Formats: sequence, structure tokens, C-alpha cells
Amino acid sequence: MITHTLFSANNPLPTSPFFHSKVEKQWLLQSFALKAKPIQLRVSNGCRVRSCLGSDKSIEIPHQWYNLIADLPVKPPPPLHPKTYEPIKPEDLSPLFPDELIKQEVTGDRFIDIPDEVRDIYSLWRPTPLIRAKRLEKLLETPARIYYKYEGVSPAGSHKPNSAVPQAWYNVQEGVKNVVTETGAGQWGSALAFACSLFGLGCEVWQVRASYDQKPYRRLMMQTWGAKVHPSPSMITEAGQSMLQKDPSSPGSLGIAISEAVEVAAKNADTKYCLGSVLNHVLLHQSVIGEECLKQMEAIGETPDIIIGCTGGGSNFAGLSFPFIREKLNKKINPVIRAVEPAACPSLTKGVYTYDYGDTVGMTPLMKMHTLGHNFVPDPIHAGGLRYHGMAPLISHVYELGLMEAISIPQIECFQGAIQFARSEGLIPAPEPTHAIAATIREALHCKVTGEAKVILTAMCGHGHFDLPAYEKYLQGNMVDLSFSEEKMKASLANVPHITA
Repeated sequence: MITHTLFSANNPLPTSPFFHSKVEKQWLLQSFALKAKPIQLRVSNGCRVRSCLGSDKSIEIPHQWYNLIADLPVKPPPPLHPKTYEPIKPEDLSPLFPDELIKQEVTGDRFIDIPDEVRDIYSLWRPTPLIRAKRLEKLLETPARIYYKYEGVSPAGSHKPNSAVPQAWYNVQEGVKNVVTETGAGQWGSALAFACSLFGLGCEVWQVRASYDQKPYRRLMMQTWGAKVHPSPSMITEAGQSMLQKDPSSPGSLGIAISEAVEVAAKNADTKYCLGSVLNHVLLHQSVIGEECLKQMEAIGETPDIIIGCTGGGSNFAGLSFPFIREKLNKKINPVIRAVEPAACPSLTKGVYTYDYGDTVGMTPLMKMHTLGHNFVPDPIHAGGLRYHGMAPLISHVYELGLMEAISIPQIECFQGAIQFARSEGLIPAPEPTHAIAATIREALHCKVTGEAKVILTAMCGHGHFDLPAYEKYLQGNMVDLSFSEEKMKASLANVPHITA
């Protein structure tokens, strides 16, 4: 039950545990007397109220995660065992994942209930705000209406806790003592460290070397929450040692870091592996983003004409877009759905749709996805969270079905867009969502030419407070657009297993 509502300066302040001092009361009186623009307040049941004085609307945290597989006209190809090439069985995954997450990975159910304890933790930051970018619209002089779903309000500063919290919770329920994972930019690693700290779960993270060096504060963030953090490749694992023998100065990749974490999980009975993107159960957890956003857009009477999100492994993009794809399949709406990836790591737009390993060494199941080859090591762009050789199998399948489209954008254009966004909207984006912002600006400027008043919805998956060295490079004119090598991709694809399916 909602115990506190918005009130105006003309109404008496209620007696409430939210107000601890006369100073707070005075501040609130002054704020409301100024008749400020729409504001947001948290209330006790986890709703976030967005209101102009006198008109309340609340959006509740979803009670269920949504599984797009249930509504697809063609089901996605199954993952295969890395040795036998046969469809993988649930028990094959038990050395890595707890049983409940394995069930979520393979389920065909449309909705999965969110545990009450997980939902209670979500209430620390959810629902997240849907914000109209009016100042950006004005800057661009576009007739388009731009909205962004902002996930940077979470404790870790990104969308990643949406999956980190349930993954940690399910592991604890099954008596797991430690979890291991990989991270690129550090957003997933910090999210998992945060989640593990809530449940007393041990956490060990292999962070891609390029990002480990570029983003020391994300490492410190993980360590503050109690995680052990290693640069990847490392000398701790056989996989890392092998990579360093080949290239002692390797910048690392998400594929290498995954190999290291999986190796440790497979060798320790009290340890499981957590993944921050790519797999079905991760995309499932992230669906809270789109489910909230559907209701938020309905509440303001808007329907998106185009939905834009950045893609690396695909967790944020899927989280926002999959509930809208459901509505599109049900012929309720018909938005264009556009993925945006780095020009230096373009798995959807340049990769091959085939079975490949999820890691560099070849320890994970084979998944049918758009891939640049599991040996492909992308150049060290600043969007470390997008430096993955493959795309989530479910997103790859949706792309093959023609339900979405994809483009790639180089990083200088992305940071140009980020600066425009920061100087108009006030928020500094992480390097990953700058790709979505750049694509949004392209679309808005196209609307300026055509005169179309399109509704553009974009995913703002995290803030860039720990990515300021990247902004410094851009502002000083030292940023370069790193290249994509077709030859390097071909060499990597030569090592992909040849499987007809």
C-alpha cells in the first residue's frame, strides 16, 4: 500500500518517517513553493511517482520477467555441447549454474515470477525514470520527440544489477559460497560485487586488461563491495597463461575473461559462474526495463516509432526492446527496432551467423549467433562493455527473423553525441550508450529534414562518471576511430567449428 503521496505547498505536511528534521521540511516547502517541473519521489511499496502538482501516476515494479521465446514464430536453435556437438542437456550446465537459472535458460514459459526478495532489492532504484530529452530536441531543432529510459540510477550506475541481484540470490538459495565472472568496462563486475555484498557471497572478477587499465575506479568500486579483481588475461588460470604466452601485451577481451572465469568455476565445487549478458536468463531478467517502459509510455499517451539501443552482448538492448517486440508481434504497435554496435566490433553487421563458442578457449557451449570468431580480439575502444566477439543468440535469432535492424557507429561520432547530450540533458553517458545516443541524434536530424514528428525511444543504460578519461581524450582531440580488420575476422572465423544445423 502506498503510504505517502505527493502534496503541494498549500497542503499541510504529513507526519512521516521520511522527514527527519525541520531542515528537510523547510527544503520541501521551498521546493514546492517554487512550482518546479515534474518531480519524482520514492514511496514505500517500491513505486516511483512522477507527477505535476495535482496529478499522480505511479508505475509499479514488474512482478514477472518476460521471455520473448514464448512468442516467437520460430524457436531459436539450441546450444550444443562443446565436445559432442549434440544439443546440450540441463545437467551439462550444472557445474556452472544453479538449477533455477538453468531452468530459466531453457524455459519456454512466457512469464517467470520475480522472487519477493529480489523485487524488494529492485525497489532501491526501480522503477527507473523515463525522461523526455526536451533540451536535446531543442538543440537539434528537430520535430521528433526523444525519450530515454535511464538505468544509471542503480547503485552500480547501470542496468546490470537487474540480473546480478537475481543471479546472486539463486546461487545463495542453493548453498553456493562463491561466484566468478568476467567484466569489460566493469559495469557488470561492479553490479555483481554489489549483489554479492548483499547476500554474503564471495565474488571474484576477471576484468579485461584494457578496461582494467582505463577504468581504475570501477575496479575500486568492485573492491569496495568486497570482490577480488584480476586483470585478464592473468597468470592465475591456464587460459590466461596461454593467452599471455602468445601475446604478453594482450589488451584482453571478454571472450578471454570468460574462459578464465569458467575455468575457475569448473574446478571448484563451491563456486558457480555468473554471466552479465548473452545468455537467455540474463536477457530475461533485463526485461523489467521494457515492461516498465511500456507502462510509462502508455501513461503519457506516447507510442514509439523507433526504439534504439546499444549492443555488445545485448543485455540492455534486449531488456528494453523485447517487451516491445511482443507488442509488435501482437500487432498492437509497429516500431522500428534498431541495434547500434561499435564499428570496431560489429558482430551483427559484419559477423557470420553460425555456431561458435562463447569464450576464447572453447570451454562454453556452442551457440548459434552472429560472431566475428571466438579468437577475435577487438581493438581497445573505450566502450569496453561492447568488446565481445559475438551477439546474444536470442538477439541474433530475432535479427535473422527480420524483427529488428542493426547499424554500427565509430567512437568519435559516439562521443560527439555524448557531449551534445551531456551539455543539453546534464547526464554524462557511459561510453556504451553513446552509440545509442549517436544513432538517436542521426534519426532526430533526419526528422528535421523530413519534418516527421517521430517518437524516438532510446536506452540510456548507465552513467559515465568513471569513464571521464575517455571524455578527456575526446575533448583534447586525442581520440581516434579504431579500425575493424576483415582479415583478422576471417582468420578468427577459420577456427570456428563447422556445424550444419
